[in-house]
Amino acid sequence: MSAQVWPPISHEQLIKEEEDSLAAELEWLLEALQDALPSLKSGLEECLALFTPQEPGTTLALSTHRSETVKGFVTRVGTRVVKGDIQIRLSSLPAPRSLPSYPLRIVSPLPLPQLSALLALLNQALDIIDISTWTGDPKNGFFISGQLRLLGEIINEAKAIMQGGEEVVGGKWWEDDFNGDETDLNLPLSPTLSSHITLTSTSLLLTIRTLVPSPSASAPNTNGTSTPSSTSGPSVTGLSLRTRLTQILAPMPTPTHDEAYKTFFYRGNEVKVRDKVRVEAQDPSLISVGAKLSAVGREVDGWRGRVAIVMGEEM
Repeated sequence: MSAQVWPPISHEQLIKEEEDSLAAELEWLLEALQDALPSLKSGLEECLALFTPQEPGTTLALSTHRSETVKGFVTRVGTRVVKGDIQIRLSSLPAPRSLPSYPLRIVSPLPLPQLSALLALLNQALDIIDISTWTGDPKNGFFISGQLRLLGEIINEAKAIMQGGEEVVGGKWWEDDFNGDETDLNLPLSPTLSSHITLTSTSLLLTIRTLVPSPSASAPNTNGTSTPSSTSGPSVTGLSLRTRLTQILAPMPTPTHDEAYKTFFYRGNEVKVRDKVRVEAQDPSLISVGAKLSAVGREVDGWRGRVAIVMGEEM
């Protein structure tokens, strides 16, 4: 189908009429956006309010299945864990004498870098909305388009921080474990223990690792372990041949976790992870913030798309 203007007009006049129509549509769209910005701002302010430090805070249970390996709790106030009592049972982490499990207690506030970074991004997003409303020119399509693009990027970055991982701030356990300072605990720490608390989606994630030194002058053999290098020549005895055949034909041991064969530089030493236990505790505030951020992000993407279509830009 095709549409024609009647009575006919010149091509130049048709182009001008189209431009005037797009300008009027853009003006209407920018006015409608100004009406929608308070709603976006309200959603972001609600996210910030959920992390306002308020006593007694949020207490979260941290326990593995049947509480066999890890059992305990942590209390979060704002962007810090202020209290925690965790009992650990691992064969590679001997319990102190007269105790059934290894106690790990947080007795001084523990900052959560991911939450601090998340709050900083939310404040940046609020600043962008204020600039779009009061400081800049709300009728300038190019200005508003740039602000919407920046707002969308910040919200996407905030959602990525909530997902966690080694790439986000506070995600590298070998740099940010919380038991690096003995003042955080009420007993001497085991040198083979690493504890790390981070965010993952809508939960707090506690990861317990027991560590062993990584020998620098060792060579891997066929069964995946490390043996010191030998300067003597190969033996030709029958016992040695049977041992070598057993090592060659034996199946590779199944790794018990995803870091079994990795080496890390931790507190000035090369170490490997012997045992690794992950425990998640869903945080109601994180669940709410995740839902609100997703809703605000969809709304911002919708406005970006509408403005881009009218202005002939690409998303």
